[in-house]
Amino acid sequence: MIQDNFVRLFEDSFRKNWDFPAYSNYGEDITLTYADLAKRVERMHILFEQCKLTPNDKVALIGRNSANWAITYISVVTYGAVIVPILQDFNPNDIHHISNHSESKLLFIADNIWESLEEEKLTSVKAVFSLSKFNCIALLNKEPKPELAENEVHEQLVLKYLQPDYINSIFHAKFPHGFHRDHVRYIDKPNTDLVSINYTSGTTGFSKGVMTTGNALAGNITFAISTGLIAPLYRIISFLPLAHAYGCSFDFLASTCAGCHIHFVGKIPTPKILLAAFAEIKPNIIFLVPLIVEKIYRKQIQPLLAKPTMRWVLSIPFLDTTILSQIRKKLVDAFGGEFYEIIVGGAPLNAEVEAFFTKIKFPFTIGYGMTECAPLISYADHKEFVPKSTGKILDTMKVRIDDPNPETGTGEICVRGEHVMVGYYKNEEATAAVIDNDGWLHTGDLGTVDENGNIFIRGRSKTMILGASGQNIYPEEIEAKLNNMPFVMESLVIESNGKLIALVCPDYEAVDTDKIDHKALEVLMEENRKALNSVVASFESISKIQLFPHEFEKTPKKSIKRYLYSAGFQISK
Repeated sequence: MIQDNFVRLFEDSFRKNWDFPAYSNYGEDITLTYADLAKRVERMHILFEQCKLTPNDKVALIGRNSANWAITYISVVTYGAVIVPILQDFNPNDIHHISNHSESKLLFIADNIWESLEEEKLTSVKAVFSLSKFNCIALLNKEPKPELAENEVHEQLVLKYLQPDYINSIFHAKFPHGFHRDHVRYIDKPNTDLVSINYTSGTTGFSKGVMTTGNALAGNITFAISTGLIAPLYRIISFLPLAHAYGCSFDFLASTCAGCHIHFVGKIPTPKILLAAFAEIKPNIIFLVPLIVEKIYRKQIQPLLAKPTMRWVLSIPFLDTTILSQIRKKLVDAFGGEFYEIIVGGAPLNAEVEAFFTKIKFPFTIGYGMTECAPLISYADHKEFVPKSTGKILDTMKVRIDDPNPETGTGEICVRGEHVMVGYYKNEEATAAVIDNDGWLHTGDLGTVDENGNIFIRGRSKTMILGASGQNIYPEEIEAKLNNMPFVMESLVIESNGKLIALVCPDYEAVDTDKIDHKALEVLMEENRKALNSVVASFESISKIQLFPHEFEKTPKKSIKRYLYSAGFQISK
């Protein structure tokens, strides 16, 4: 077990960093200190008491990155309840389903997302709060009263007791002489207890809520702090989705516990927005997903390398060293110029980009993790990073290669240790499929491990696709919806040039029966595409449906051989 208690990490950080800057919303002038955080968390605890929330009750949270999102998360876990972060890009049906499946009693939500939900479909939620002001905006699933007037009066009274002004009055009555460091004291919750449930997908029938303990999160946090990866007063830009394990653990949890100043980017992290944020904030450490790195590389570096004069200069010995040094400086400056290193995670980095970064000695490293490990499995400082690897297995984790190929040594990567989840919430079958009787988590990734413990991922047996902002995309879920649409026999969702493409084998028998020609079929498939995109998350949107002339090749178990269609597939014009 990790010695540091997860809840105590926040308690200690608030006391130690009391007067230091903690949270800012990028683009806004207000900065909260750690003292401000502690006071706001205390007010939230009073609110939870008013709601009669008890330890281990579930609280759902959905919205873009912001200081209030982070305050809500900390308030829930330090109260002893279980946080259920939900990606803001999930569609309303998925949000309804996750809230109900997790049995969340409270829901904290961005105003624009709340407007898209249907109250009657939230069966377990008792009260809904706006993330903008923490005001109660709805009471749900109330006990019916005999008389309507009496019920209305009761609701008005309850609403009054859940509003910020009333909570603030209790706070001041509780601390008449002010709220000080010594007042920061949170629940004694063992690290073995459940802290969060992260849903790796939202679609009904495929939902897998990863149950994460305080021990797993404390392991990630203490690793980041003890190794110096994150240090006090570091400037952090939080733009990876906080509902995703990677951004949550490092941009937010570890950085808060270390005493950093976190700048939350609430907008979609386009290269333009990020480059402006890097230039202004000058972060000390940067956590990225490959697609963002690759976009910045294409925007900042490729235009330089494509110039004829540049190609000529780079072909001349000695001159190339000078030019590459200048390019390195340009790239470092693009990321703010004051960072120790960039950590890339979530998916493989483009081989061309990695090779170029290595050539110019750019300070980057690649880590490996998954939501089921909260998320970190391996990491190496950029000075020790072995090219093409994903870092070294952590001391708190163990790795083995299952069923290795006799010639290549490649097999399934299995891990065991402090960061591994308890299992999937209310899904014993799915849990048993990935965690064996000896506690080994079967990652579904294929790779090798060298004598120094460096992991090399050779391929992915899992089909998960990483979205532009770090979202997990599960193609089977999209395909399940598409396969139910008119004239679709089977489909395969793949990634091509950063976009999702659906390969569709039409139901040719139905097409022939209805005497539909090719042009009309394309029109129908475009209608299917639009209908599909209306019921999936924005990051799951299909940009094109491409007709396939015959059934996809399958294994003896009748599973599609996905690898035959995903690698190097080109979209037809």
